[in-house]
Amino acid sequence: MNDLMRPKEGEYAPFYAGYISLVIGQDLPKILLGQINAIKEHFEKVGEENSKLAYASGKWSQKEVLGHITDTDRVMTFRALCFARGEKALMPGFDQDEYVVRAKFNAVPLVELLDDFEKSRHALVALMKTIPNDAMLNIGNANGFDVSVRALFNIIPGHAEHHLHILKTLYARG
Repeated sequence: MNDLMRPKEGEYAPFYAGYISLVIGQDLPKILLGQINAIKEHFEKVGEENSKLAYASGKWSQKEVLGHITDTDRVMTFRALCFARGEKALMPGFDQDEYVVRAKFNAVPLVELLDDFEKSRHALVALMKTIPNDAMLNIGNANGFDVSVRALFNIIPGHAEHHLHILKTLYARG
């Protein structure tokens, strides 16, 4: 991926640096679409019943992790759209734990969660293709921190990579 999509320090809150480091300099649409297959392959091995299990008490189930990834994709995508279009309003944060509790992901069939994730990813990649290059540099404020459009587009797959690693390691042992 070209330098246009490489966010610089100061274009995102420090706590996103770990996510960005997982994908920086890579072809973001390719990663985003590739993660669909990685997620599907993981859950094919896990199955419906085991996807409702957490690796430890107080941790999310695998279905809840998948739902969280999709919710976070949507929140970050909305922010990117708003900032790309010149929105100046401050965007709120979101309580990921409250979202997971209220979503009741364990009651949703796994096949529907996977379909939702896949469709949201295709919509995200389609949106990315329509954003002008100069708009990738736009900066807005979300949850009290400045963030650029291109940083958000790096955070999304980096966040998913983080959770894929957890699914493949901690949940495999649980």
